[in-house]
Amino acid sequence: MKMQELSSRSFVGKYLALLFYPCNFSFACPTELIQFSDRIAEFRALGAEVVAISTDSKYSHFTWVTTPRKQGGLGEMKIPLLSDKSHRITKSYGVLNESQGIAYRALFVIDRQQVIRHVTISDEDITRSVDEALRVVKTCCFVDKHGNVCPYGPLQAKSVSREESDYFSTT
Repeated sequence: MKMQELSSRSFVGKYLALLFYPCNFSFACPTELIQFSDRIAEFRALGAEVVAISTDSKYSHFTWVTTPRKQGGLGEMKIPLLSDKSHRITKSYGVLNESQGIAYRALFVIDRQQVIRHVTISDEDITRSVDEALRVVKTCCFVDKHGNVCPYGPLQAKSVSREESDYFSTT
């Protein structure tokens, strides 16, 4: 693991899934982060990256990543963990639980032009689904490619407009 600076400019031209999470060495957070890390290839195939953010220090992140999973750590991670010790990022995204000094569990999907396209925020007890995050990124890709509202269900290879849809058909 190496420590480095990250900024939003690092992700221009890519989709970005920002995962805010409450704290390192907790019960639920590693289960989510490990799944996102293990499935990063699926995000990258869509032109997306994943970054996890908490208010823990970079030293806590380092310890968590260098501690083996069987001993309560994360072990090798394929996604970066970003430290927001100053709370600047969590405040600007509106996900800081100020009374506890930790982030709410949140997912922001940001597009290639750095526009927020999807937001979910929950308390620390409700975990996220990697499958749902991938569905949202795929939907953003579909809409960006075809320029229309994306229907629910399997994404089709062609554009679907309200006029072409048989959903409202009476036959």
